Amino acid sequence: MSCEKFLQAQPVWPVGRQTEMNCQVGFRTILELSEGVSPVLRIAASSIYRVFVNSVFIGHGPARGPRDYFRIDEWPLDGFVHTGTNLVAIEAVGYNVNGYYLLDQPAFVQAEIAWGNELLASTGCTDSEFVAFLLPERIQKVPRYSFQRPFVEVYQLDENSSRWRQELVFSSDPIACELCSPKSFLPRRLPLPKWNRRKPLWRIASGKMITKEQPDSDGHDRSLTEIGELLKGFRMEELEVNPGAILQSYQSRFEESKSQLLDPDCLFSLNENDFSLVDFGCNLTGMIGLDFSVSQSCELFMTFDEILTPKGDVDFTRLSCLNAIVLNCGPGRYRFESIEPYTLRYLKVFVRKGKADIHGLYLRELVNPEIPGALFFCSHSPSNRIFQAAVETFRQNAVDIFMDCPSRERAGWLCDSFFTARAAKTLTGNCSIETNQFENYLLPDRFPDLPEGMLPMCYPADQRDGRFIPQWALWFVLQLQEYRNRDGQEAIVQALEKRVLELFAYLERFRNSDGLLERLESWNFVEWSKANDFVWDVNYPTNMLYAAAMDAAADLYAIPALTAEAKQLRQTIRAQSFDGDFFVDNALRQDGKLVPTRNRTEVCQYYAFFFGIANPDTHARLWSILVDRFGPERKKTGHYPDIHPANAFIGHILRVELLSRHHLQRQLHSEIEGYYGYMADKTGTLWEFDDLRASCNHGFASHIAHVYLRDLLGVAHIDYRSRSIVVTSSDTFLDWCSGWIPLPEGWLQIEWLRKESQQKMRIHVPYGYHIRIDPAAENLELLI
Repeated sequence: MSCEKFLQAQPVWPVGRQTEMNCQVGFRTILELSEGVSPVLRIAASSIYRVFVNSVFIGHGPARGPRDYFRIDEWPLDGFVHTGTNLVAIEAVGYNVNGYYLLDQPAFVQAEIAWGNELLASTGCTDSEFVAFLLPERIQKVPRYSFQRPFVEVYQLDENSSRWRQELVFSSDPIACELCSPKSFLPRRLPLPKWNRRKPLWRIASGKMITKEQPDSDGHDRSLTEIGELLKGFRMEELEVNPGAILQSYQSRFEESKSQLLDPDCLFSLNENDFSLVDFGCNLTGMIGLDFSVSQSCELFMTFDEILTPKGDVDFTRLSCLNAIVLNCGPGRYRFESIEPYTLRYLKVFVRKGKADIHGLYLRELVNPEIPGALFFCSHSPSNRIFQAAVETFRQNAVDIFMDCPSRERAGWLCDSFFTARAAKTLTGNCSIETNQFENYLLPDRFPDLPEGMLPMCYPADQRDGRFIPQWALWFVLQLQEYRNRDGQEAIVQALEKRVLELFAYLERFRNSDGLLERLESWNFVEWSKANDFVWDVNYPTNMLYAAAMDAAADLYAIPALTAEAKQLRQTIRAQSFDGDFFVDNALRQDGKLVPTRNRTEVCQYYAFFFGIANPDTHARLWSILVDRFGPERKKTGHYPDIHPANAFIGHILRVELLSRHHLQRQLHSEIEGYYGYMADKTGTLWEFDDLRASCNHGFASHIAHVYLRDLLGVAHIDYRSRSIVVTSSDTFLDWCSGWIPLPEGWLQIEWLRKESQQKMRIHVPYGYHIRIDPAAENLELLI
């Protein structure tokens, strides 16, 4: 977990192929081990790798780092090796394309196996070298999986395809490798995944795939049509296989649509054009595994998604992804597992040619291993389901960075991470992923393709088109302040001062004579709603955020001038944006004069209260309207139709935070069920939108787990530095509640029971912690 260097290994890759797109390579070595030897494998790589020891899968990586830095994973081999002869195999892919998931950097593997300071095998070492082989079974020239991620997986398999990583004696021509340029390394700093295998619970449909007279579309989105200088990949005319185009020419004819419990030992057989559709029970993320046999040449497709269409089918392009894996196989028995992780609840297996007997089907989870961490139980079962959905969302979106979603992008987006980081500290008791996140932003000399001073909207990622979200850089400053208060590493906070001040220097050029930001460059983003249509010329929510970021920077780096500027900026926003009833979203420049519009959104009001432009005292009537007339029921009631509604990202979260801030826990509890209950029931995870148009597994929404532990369990605040905990009463409709929260020194355990109007709370904390009751708490009796 903490290794930062190798004993002797050097980075290698096949000669002349370091920048080749979608190149899959195998490295293997034979170990002769004496009794009692328990070695470790250290490895860093670009782009991704997986490891097998004596034919058993043990790991996948790497943990992502910033450009020109690579994190070292350290895999203990104890329990996988034995006395005598052992085979260690590393399968690696060099993608060499830009995206939001993996950086476009030349491919390499640097690995060594050691026992203490004794080197047993390493790359780049002639005495104990790994032998390399090209793996041609992965078809190279295929479409990208999405705009944000590299290539889909299409394979041409035969019974010999996996012999190189399974058999001690293997006869094939190795490929010569060359030394790559020296690399800079960082520690992983994170625990290793546990690799649980999840099996589908039911087969819910079966039938025939029949050809369409006319395809609905050609299956081509921007990840294929925009291939060129700004988006690397294979052009349409270069493709060896185009799974999307093939699948778009078929439609499902359902012959049976009844849930059947699957036999785990023998699942089903599929003849030519047959399909079966299985249900894993909830959204999961990981590598898809299939154990099957074929008696004649077979072409097998697996398609998948988080939800089903209204007709009960899988829409493999719903997320602007190509959710498909293709296996072309000769006769034989196969145990296939994808090398890339995917997100799904539903999986459809379709045999286009030949026949296949499906013996086993699973998903190997790639999730945060520190979950379960915090626990929550209460007297209301829907609340328990929502909490579990929030935790499930977190564990799938927080493996090595805070991701927006584990499916379409797997990208480390700012703003999303502001909310996920809160959940991380509460659920795991540490800031390790967040430390890596800020280290990733700290270390690069510069961010190519972005203006000087601007931060990437997501990272590690390539923004070859120069696109950025200026608002997300401001959320970075807010998160950095909270990171420090979560007991993050002060050295990283101080080292990022230069980045923060350069950001403010960049923004200074857009300030108008009123001090407001006007006509910011690139992609201006407030939230996924109509608010994003009202970003020019002056966007008031952006300036509200700007004032909060000024205050945060002033606090972080002791700059009182920024505090004064933030105060003045808030006064200006109040004077210009508030129309007597609501805050308007923007003002337009007309004949040189700034004129506020009548564009008004729900989320703009939340920005105003969240960032201190307004409060229930200064704007009492507006606050009363928001509390009483807005919320999850407003779409039904139709109240204030001229105020454009908010969305899950991020308006609903801001509303929840405001209800919490002003001690409206009973309403908060009810509204969380209105916003998130149907999500938990449908996918077992929480979503990007308040409908099914986008990701149904979005990391920021795991913040709801933090809210439950704070507002329903009653842990109002934990000061990790002073070891003080503030607890409060929970004015909800719960009869009882209990929970555990991890602390660096142990566990905080709380349970409370409501008897008539009195709430009796029992607490256990590690030695050295101090408990005090929130002054706003009512009818709370503390039992320690």
